[in-house]
Amino acid sequence: MSQAVNDPAKSAAISADDHEFVFHSWSAQGAIKPLPISGSAGSRFWDYEGNTYLDFSSQLVFTNIGHQHPKVVKAIQEQAAIITTMAPQHASEVRNQAARDIVELAGDKFAKVFFTTAGADAIENAIRMARLHTRKHKVLSTYRSYHGNTGAAINATGDPRRFPNEFAFGHVHFWGPYLYRTSFWATDEAQECARALEHLEQTIIFEGPNTIAAILIESIPGTAGVLVPPKGYLEGVRALCDKYKILWIADEVMAGFGRTGKWFGFQHSAATPDLITFAKGVTSGYIPLGGVVISGDVAKTFDETVFPGGLTYMGHPLATATAVATIQVMKEEKMVENAATIGEKILGPGLHEMAKKHKLIGDIRGMGVFWGVDLVTDRATRAPLAPYGASSPAMNELVAACKKNGLMPFNNFNRIHLCPPCNISEADAKLGLEIIDKSLGEIAKHYTGA
Repeated sequence: MSQAVNDPAKSAAISADDHEFVFHSWSAQGAIKPLPISGSAGSRFWDYEGNTYLDFSSQLVFTNIGHQHPKVVKAIQEQAAIITTMAPQHASEVRNQAARDIVELAGDKFAKVFFTTAGADAIENAIRMARLHTRKHKVLSTYRSYHGNTGAAINATGDPRRFPNEFAFGHVHFWGPYLYRTSFWATDEAQECARALEHLEQTIIFEGPNTIAAILIESIPGTAGVLVPPKGYLEGVRALCDKYKILWIADEVMAGFGRTGKWFGFQHSAATPDLITFAKGVTSGYIPLGGVVISGDVAKTFDETVFPGGLTYMGHPLATATAVATIQVMKEEKMVENAATIGEKILGPGLHEMAKKHKLIGDIRGMGVFWGVDLVTDRATRAPLAPYGASSPAMNELVAACKKNGLMPFNNFNRIHLCPPCNISEADAKLGLEIIDKSLGEIAKHYTGA
């Protein structure tokens, strides 16, 4: 494995060019200083200053097979030697194989895959399919959610990134289950589940079932805090969709492809959605790819009716070859099983032990290599370490401490998320916990409760 190089001059030059020429997302351009990256392998990446980082963010929660997996890199190279690109109206052996593999992972209910370039356009097209199939227009989604930064996707999103982008129509938000900060005055998971489903049904009734095309939810909301739904919730959503003739769109962009210890997050339940959106882990981010897995019933709608949507790079050969190779190595190397084991034996128990030591930890949720930790200044009041929609000096100190100690975290508002690759070793998973433990100790002064 290559190592970090010590070339501060090159780092400075890259930073200067980045500042001058690159326009970054979700940022005031003068307020950021992106880290120049010189290389990566496995569960690590490194910079030009001699620093190596254990990647507990999987970048943006997508390097599910780690960095630079040699078999997938080789597959990309081999596909490039055959055909690098083609227009989407043609047929392709590698696109066929990718679609077949994904349908098989999703289950018997599913028939076809509509490929996109990322998760946001997968959401856009799933919503379009639902509206055309049901001949209804509204889409219900939760306040604690993120679905992408395009027209309908950002309006379906609940978090504050939606506020300056509300231009699409027909979007209604509701409260999903989240016992630690319950909106339903619940005292246990069963009560939270029942009351959340009752709230959803009342929302459906008052919005008008005959106007609602789809309920769009992340199977396990990711950026919102890794909010693992209580037992029975997804089954309840399925039942409400059936009762009111509404489609269920499962957003698996972040939870899918092994992250939760199963191929898809919804597979932890006994319920099956009508449409599945995916991206990120399907190629481990090596080549951008997303898509919609379509049930047989929805697919039939478009046998004789034109689907009014398409993308120039739909099912790009390099991307679909990457998907085929990614799925293959995940199966061969039992990465999904590894993710489940790491979560059950190391990350989950390790975080709960850590909570006994650090009062800053208010709540812990997760499974597989997908964990969220609510950080608080007072356990009794559950006051968050950073306010909703923003960071805080305390959170900034924690992130800086993690980086200084050699770990790249994924943080959002008052939460730290643990999202390492699905094939992370037990030793590296334990090392990551040790670094987080040390970093929390360095900011312990910010706890103000008893």
